[in-house]
Amino acid sequence: MFAVIETGGKQYKVQSGDTIFVEKLAAEAEATVDFKVVMLENDGAFKFGTPYVEGASVTGKILKNGKAKKITVFTYKPKKGEKRKMGHRQPYTKVQIEAINA
Repeated sequence: MFAVIETGGKQYKVQSGDTIFVEKLAAEAEATVDFKVVMLENDGAFKFGTPYVEGASVTGKILKNGKAKKITVFTYKPKKGEKRKMGHRQPYTKVQIEAINA
């Protein structure tokens, strides 16, 4: 059994026991969150939502909130002497999928 969930403007294919990294959620570690289900597969039978599957949800436990490795963003315009160097660390939430409720 697997499900496709939506969070942070992205979709993720998950099964029970999976650990995923999603866009930062407004919740603390050890909290429980529910995700909206876009598609559900159970023993070869597929259910597609319009846009979400009614009565279905995925429960997950937040393991931690953190930031990814730093990336360097460098922009410049040739022959103009204009340059800019910036860094960025994308925040994320690490979630363990506990149950798929159909």
